[in-house]
Amino acid sequence: MTTAKTGTATLPRGLLIAQAWAELGDAVAPLSGAAGRPLARTVKLLLDPLVLRPVRHPEFAAGAVAVEHVDALRARVAGAGPVLAATASWFLVLKKERRRLRITEGNPQDLYFQRCFELATGHGEPGPDAAARARAVLADVHDRQGPTVAGLRDFVTDAANAGELTRLLHATWAAMAAPRPTRLPPATADFLATCASAPDRALFGALVEHATGTAGAADLGAPGVALAHGLTDRDRPCRPELGAGASTRTLPKPFDRSIVERLFLPLTNAAARAGLDDVPSLVRREIGRSAGPWQLAVEESRVVLVLGREASADLVGAPTGAPGGAAARLRLRWEREAYVHRALRGPAAVPPGVRADVRAVREAYLRRLWVRVHGRELRHDPVTADEVWDVLDGVLRSVILDQRDRLRSVLEREAGA
Repeated sequence: MTTAKTGTATLPRGLLIAQAWAELGDAVAPLSGAAGRPLARTVKLLLDPLVLRPVRHPEFAAGAVAVEHVDALRARVAGAGPVLAATASWFLVLKKERRRLRITEGNPQDLYFQRCFELATGHGEPGPDAAARARAVLADVHDRQGPTVAGLRDFVTDAANAGELTRLLHATWAAMAAPRPTRLPPATADFLATCASAPDRALFGALVEHATGTAGAADLGAPGVALAHGLTDRDRPCRPELGAGASTRTLPKPFDRSIVERLFLPLTNAAARAGLDDVPSLVRREIGRSAGPWQLAVEESRVVLVLGREASADLVGAPTGAPGGAAARLRLRWEREAYVHRALRGPAAVPPGVRADVRAVREAYLRRLWVRVHGRELRHDPVTADEVWDVLDGVLRSVILDQRDRLRSVLEREAGA
């Protein structure tokens, strides 16, 4: 294939990775799918961050790789062959110990792939002490203090708790008072104008003190507003259910999640669980949080949502923010993406799903921003003035990486077909 803009000959990245992977043979079979190609999690957790490193090597980042970089990509995969083979061997050891210890929590690939790579890098192939090392890793991953998904499910489904929690949920929402609508103060734009380079702590403090985030949520209950923000699929936000189970594959948008679904993802992160409250406290506080402005409990979080809403408006409309301010910097980052240019050129430039992603970038951005500040609330880690820009910019980077991955997958499927 040839890129339309430069005429440079390219090859599909996924095809190149699959070819290089096939050269590694059966030694990496535990990290491969039925067709012998690397698993999606192998690419996401091992090849991209630890082998190809597209942040340091942007020539490997796109869905298509220029011909002059093809040999380099293949060489990086081949060079990592021994450590990848050892990683696969360690993965089998950890899975065997996991079964022996009757551990069922979490997806083994998500939890262990990178830990196995660490073992492979430090110790090579598993030796006589492999089982002991595997048990130590499993203990580190699973035995950390903190609440668990199983504990959450048991607590909310226990008949001794469910009735009281449901009554609390109904009462909390019945007592909810809508914020009074008001215009955003000029300090909002002033803070966004300088927060990327010289955040003004006094300005941010004033926004928090005057409840700017709460006031900015006043219209979210109006028909279609939260829907347009990408926070719900309903015309208006509704009282959540208590819930009982959750799945990452079917997780609804933030305002449509049950109380259990709101807590599910933070509890699946073994590294972060130790910083969370006990399950009963988490559940009761989440019930209260769900009825608050922006369905958040901390004013700093609400202010960040308002700042993100204002800054992200430039992603889909004419520039309105100050030159060099947060909105302009976000727009510049967004417009640098090649797939965005392709989507904006016309319907034939990219697949329909990717074009829809580009058009809905602001909704995806606000959704991810809500998840980010919600997680910080659970960890009692409110965003400070000095951190606002890092949060706003980091959320857009995360959205871009997700969209790149989807585009790459689409192009790889088309190339395979």
